[in-house]
Amino acid sequence: MGSSRAGAGNHLLNIHVLENKPQARMVAALVHHAQRLARRRWRQLVWLSGDAEQCQSLAQALWQAHPWSAPLWVGGEHLSPRKARTRLGAEHQLVVLDTHRTGFDPEALGALAGTLTAGGLLVLLTPQPWGESPDPDYARFADHPWRWSELSCHYLARLARQLQASSQVVRWRADQTLYLPRLPVRKADEAASGDSDCLTSDQAYAVTQLVGLKRRRPLVITADRGRGKSAALGIACARLLTHKAQRVVLTAPRLSAVESVFERVAALCPDGRRVATGHFVLAEGSELMFLPPDVLTEQVNSQQQGGDGSYLMVDEAAAIPAALLGQWLAVFPRIAFATTVHGYEGSGRGFALRFRATLDRLTPQWKALTLNAPIRWRSGDPLEALVNQLLLLKAPLPSAQTDGSAVATKVIDRARLAHQDAMLEKLFGLLVQSHYRTSPNDLRQLLDSPGAQLRMIEQAGEPQAVLVTREEGGFEATLADRVARGERRPQGHLLAQSLATHAGSREALTARWRRVVRIATHPERRRQGLGQALLGEDMDAAKQQGAALYGATFGAEASLLRFWLALGFTPVRLGITRETSTGEFAVMVAKALNSEGEAVLADLSERFQTALPALLAFELKALPAAVLVVLLAQMPSMPLSDREWQDIEDVATAHRDPALARSALQALAHVASHRALTETQQQAHQQLSAWAFQNIALADAHSDAVKSLRLAVNSLIEVK
Repeated sequence: MGSSRAGAGNHLLNIHVLENKPQARMVAALVHHAQRLARRRWRQLVWLSGDAEQCQSLAQALWQAHPWSAPLWVGGEHLSPRKARTRLGAEHQLVVLDTHRTGFDPEALGALAGTLTAGGLLVLLTPQPWGESPDPDYARFADHPWRWSELSCHYLARLARQLQASSQVVRWRADQTLYLPRLPVRKADEAASGDSDCLTSDQAYAVTQLVGLKRRRPLVITADRGRGKSAALGIACARLLTHKAQRVVLTAPRLSAVESVFERVAALCPDGRRVATGHFVLAEGSELMFLPPDVLTEQVNSQQQGGDGSYLMVDEAAAIPAALLGQWLAVFPRIAFATTVHGYEGSGRGFALRFRATLDRLTPQWKALTLNAPIRWRSGDPLEALVNQLLLLKAPLPSAQTDGSAVATKVIDRARLAHQDAMLEKLFGLLVQSHYRTSPNDLRQLLDSPGAQLRMIEQAGEPQAVLVTREEGGFEATLADRVARGERRPQGHLLAQSLATHAGSREALTARWRRVVRIATHPERRRQGLGQALLGEDMDAAKQQGAALYGATFGAEASLLRFWLALGFTPVRLGITRETSTGEFAVMVAKALNSEGEAVLADLSERFQTALPALLAFELKALPAAVLVVLLAQMPSMPLSDREWQDIEDVATAHRDPALARSALQALAHVASHRALTETQQQAHQQLSAWAFQNIALADAHSDAVKSLRLAVNSLIEVK
């Protein structure tokens, strides 16, 4: 049913429903309604509910009744909802999303809505009643030992209420009548773009700015979905490669996110060819090259990328940590960041808030640009507004309240929250702006995941900070042993299972944990102790409820790591490969809440400290020095012996080969990590630590590298 021709696969369709005259009239009325939508260049959602067989027959009749362009059926025996993202970049006039067998996938709705063209219908098939029990898609977050059928269904119940109340929905009961909402008066056509390759004036202006990128004046493009952002990048890349640049580097969280960029370049440069999935070469030899964030970072660190004349285009920048964006910003003189403001790709709003300070500091002449006009449909589109509402893609950031009232935290009842639309939107908006990876699935887990808890700081009716946690561990000893041996991998329990699997700790799984899933503070209330207050009260509650340990996992960034360590947490694991989408190493931290937790934590900490030096020399050689020195401060340090001091002084003031005194220099790095250092000494400490533990040279030429190392050692001699 995914054919590009409406008639393809018709032998699979049951058309006996057309013999039922009332139903046939409803199908005809719906086709006529779609034609009215097409004249307005709008789209709409059809909620078809009832018995599975009846719903499918009616949807099949609608499929047959009109020559839809590239109709698509998702669910049941056809395309899996989990593969809906593979349709990104495609265009469909009819999409059927059948939830009867597989359940409702929020990601699928968000992705498929973006593929629907003007005059199109998105037909959502659900049971009736809907939202009274969880569906099979809940199995994705039913952590051991829960079964999906045992979970709450606040999320689905909210969706059903929203669909029933909305004036923008076509409601079709399989055993009753069809409700067609009235459409407003048609709006005037929008002005032409003035550029033969562009469909809107917004897009044409963005292309002009991209092609004319100025040195040290980065461009930041934000847009809602469907505004032609990626196409604008493709048009600009084609023009740059044809007239200006020998190479343009393109990065995004994943290659599939920029497939439309390559397609547009290929269409505009027919003499070129795609020599690899992420590599397009023009006949003249200029090239567009895709590099994932982790690979790009490694090549930047090794000076293989960046420098004079280089171009970098970053798509879906909201899904990439600001620290990496800042690192690229420093080495690419001409760079553009594009991101979706709302949607499953990430939070463009949060990106702007987090990254603005970096842009202001490094490139104060940066320029912002917003694409407003949609391309596949016209402004006022009913489907876009509805999907935004259902999935909270435009959840507002609450107002900052600084009235000086006492800070108090409270646990939120999720069943009640699901009925408080305004508060739910604000809470989710707070979470979205604070995290670079937020998806519609997160809202469902927020309301229904087992063992989850929400704690909030609210002032004047506005949430100022929120903490989301989940219960982990508590496995029986036999199962814990099988997990540690790699023989079992029950669902969920991210932190506890990782420590059992990678560190070999059975006790990490038998102990009960509370893990931080998300913590978010309003950007105007940060560094006021709100996050610390949330964690402190939640740890007290977890202790009273019998948890042995409290933990968190996050990208290893120096300032974030220092925040957790300052609260008394201990590092217990560090991932040995960068996350592909973020370019960061994942770090896990823990804090004991009782005597059982203290014993488990002591063992985990000892395992981590024992393994770290060897990992730094090999698997963790690319760990940033700023993170390395923070970790060194958590390791025990012995006073330097007279012999070690002699070796250190010989390196600093004489001609001793540093490599032959590496153990003494490692000891100096350990000691320095426990001392208060000046800004100059901090830089020297990072240089020494990176060389001593990771063998990172301080310069390309050996003589220059040794000279720089001697200067760093000399700067740190005073710390004794």
